[in-house]
Amino acid sequence: MRTLAIALLASMTVGAADPIPGDARRGAGLFERNQCVVCHSVQGKGGNSAPDLAKRTGRAYTPSLLASLMWNHAPVMWPAMERAGIPKPSFDTQQASDLYAYLYAFRYFEPPGDAARGKLIWAAKGCSGCHGLTPSGATKGPPVTQWSALTDSIGMARAMWNHSPQMRQAMVAEKMAWPHFTSQEFTDLHVYLRSLPNRKPGEDEFSPDPAASGPEIFVAKGCPVCHQGSLAFANRFRNRTMTDLSVAMWNHGPMMQHVPPEISPVEMRRLVGYLWSLQYFEAAGDEKRGAKIYREKGCFQCHGAKPPKSPANSIAMVSVLWTHGPTMLEQMKAKNIPWPRFRGEEMSHLVAYLNK
Repeated sequence: MRTLAIALLASMTVGAADPIPGDARRGAGLFERNQCVVCHSVQGKGGNSAPDLAKRTGRAYTPSLLASLMWNHAPVMWPAMERAGIPKPSFDTQQASDLYAYLYAFRYFEPPGDAARGKLIWAAKGCSGCHGLTPSGATKGPPVTQWSALTDSIGMARAMWNHSPQMRQAMVAEKMAWPHFTSQEFTDLHVYLRSLPNRKPGEDEFSPDPAASGPEIFVAKGCPVCHQGSLAFANRFRNRTMTDLSVAMWNHGPMMQHVPPEISPVEMRRLVGYLWSLQYFEAAGDEKRGAKIYREKGCFQCHGAKPPKSPANSIAMVSVLWTHGPTMLEQMKAKNIPWPRFRGEEMSHLVAYLNK
């Protein structure tokens, strides 16, 4: 079994462009030590001269969009750091990945939800028939006030997965249809439940474990029986969020041919860390569009008309930005070359071209 697990991991690590899984805890330390907190706040803690990086937005940010935002902001950010007496840090690829994991820990990439819509979904999907909002409500299932996973999206996915066999039996007995969710519906429902005044307190949390043991868990839980190859499995969820994963696991419940294996909190965090290492949230780029972007952004003026193959991913581009960017900016100013700015998923297309 261990050999098969290693083979599964190898199927995704052959390409040099595959990212290094990040560690949100290390990322938090980097964010503090490199004084990012002087200008940026996270959930209101820190400076106010730059955006709060935990603020919910209307877009689902991917690694390439994060790299683009940092790249576009760099010519303004570096002078501001110099004025504040903050030395410019240099991040290697692992550190850049850790920072990305830290930002994701605050659900920075989830779409916004609506509590009013969530309340309607709670009733329409039949949730209120078994689960009360308080202990005095319906008692077929645990009341919402006892749902500790509401502040932890990884824990929420695990709780829904582990709960599905019991709920499936109960719904069959009641002749009820299995409720399916879209990602937006589940987000709205989650926001509604978290907005209740008597819910169990706790801060938002997203902290996957490093991926080292993830492949073994993937095998031990029997996932390869249906999911033939971790690469194909990961490709189904590129450019998705943790909510997408939770919804997919829930909607998949009735289709399971056997009782789903229970997943412990540690196992779930390692599985999510494993999916992270498979570029779970990365967007696939188009190398032809990337070649056009390479020309239009003027990259050829310094790097040649046809750059050598340079295996990279969007997280690696963040490392490149902080390691070589300041020198590159000075050289571009000397040559009167405008700093390239990226929109949408242009960074992912450029990365695809550099990897061709």
